[in-house]
Amino acid sequence: MVDDRLIRRGADGYDEARFARVFNTRRPERYPAAVLVAESEDDVVKGVRLARDRGWKVAIRAGGHSFPAWSLRDDGLVIDLGGFKQTAFDESTGVVSVTPSVSGGELNSYLSGYGRFFTTGDCPSLGLGGFLVQGGMGMGFRGWGYAAEQIASIDVVTADGELVRADEQSNSDLFWAARGAGPGFCGAITRFHLRTRPVPKGLAATTHIYPLARYAEVVEWVWKIHPSLSPEVALVAVSVVPPFPVPGADEGFMFVVAGVAFSESRDAALKVLAPFAESPFLTDALVVQHAQPTTIAERLEFAGAIHPPGRRYLVDSAWVKGPPRDVIAAAKQLVAERPSGTRGHAFFDFSLPRSSVPDMAMSLRTDVMLGSYIIYEGAQNDEAYSAWHLDAMKRLEPFTVGQYWGDSDQTRREVKTLTDDAWARLQQVRAKRDPNRLFADYLAGPGGFRNRNGWETNQ
Repeated sequence: MVDDRLIRRGADGYDEARFARVFNTRRPERYPAAVLVAESEDDVVKGVRLARDRGWKVAIRAGGHSFPAWSLRDDGLVIDLGGFKQTAFDESTGVVSVTPSVSGGELNSYLSGYGRFFTTGDCPSLGLGGFLVQGGMGMGFRGWGYAAEQIASIDVVTADGELVRADEQSNSDLFWAARGAGPGFCGAITRFHLRTRPVPKGLAATTHIYPLARYAEVVEWVWKIHPSLSPEVALVAVSVVPPFPVPGADEGFMFVVAGVAFSESRDAALKVLAPFAESPFLTDALVVQHAQPTTIAERLEFAGAIHPPGRRYLVDSAWVKGPPRDVIAAAKQLVAERPSGTRGHAFFDFSLPRSSVPDMAMSLRTDVMLGSYIIYEGAQNDEAYSAWHLDAMKRLEPFTVGQYWGDSDQTRREVKTLTDDAWARLQQVRAKRDPNRLFADYLAGPGGFRNRNGWETNQ
């Protein structure tokens, strides 16, 4: 029975359970009917059936990292998977089976014992569940694509309360939807079966840190060389307060260019990172580190340092398309004029076109994504920082195609996340698999999620 772990509204421990493991301390006033602390697949099955019988909507909490707190829904049942963590690696296939609440840091720590890794999100505390159902912009995204492309199969509890396996052959509609449907997925995933990779022997990183005032020139140069760089190179350019002292510079926002080579040898890494040594702005750089050997753990540690827990977060993003110089000018406020009293970052994440991609729900992207995090303390700052963020993102709307689920909050801004074809197909899958809408719908504004860019409807 699950009654001993079902915490109803009004019971002792309800408020603690309501917000358990929710990463963002900017927490909404939403009140589920109950929280089920699941410890097994059987608990998830029983939870789904209980919600169906009582007329509750079901929301799943895997890692608790969604910034709008997708799992918190009024009068529904939160199935919290935090107490259900299992990982198993099959050395014969290279496939790891893992439950959704396991974090990227935990998974890669486990896999390191086998000389393998998975392309998790950069932040080590990010749970795999939300990360993968939203597509998964992880390590190596520029050349390898979404992490969800490496899902071999899933185990999922359907709206009928049945536990099934979904892959390319069986329950293929659920498998398609699970790779990109985001917070509106019509099932409760209990386990992912993921294809892993050997840890590259030549893993190395080049890092340049520039004064923020040089951001426009530097990022234009990065944008120019990006198409010619090897697919082995992950590439990001970001305005951020570095989590370590920078010699000769006062603490504050700087502009960092980071290229990470996922190469099989030291020589290969030196070759693919060589173009960074030709930067015409090296004499202005505050820090230049070229092709330094690194580890998966070090990459995760850096990202963790710039995503501190116990803070309030505002996030947004845009897949952009247009003349680079025009986009960079439109991004000036977002990147170079950050509000005082905040941390966070604004980043350009680059990706290469790919000739062959799996058929899956996540299909919207361009070659460049601009994302922004505002990290701060104090509820009294929510309104001002939110208004600033919306204004900064508005300047990018002429170039915005859509946005990425993981860096979005549809309650604040209506932005497209899927292609029109994928959205139409997803509606069909949801109508077939969950006709009574047992699983919570997308968390969005008053009109609900409509997969559109709100500003385009007013033109």
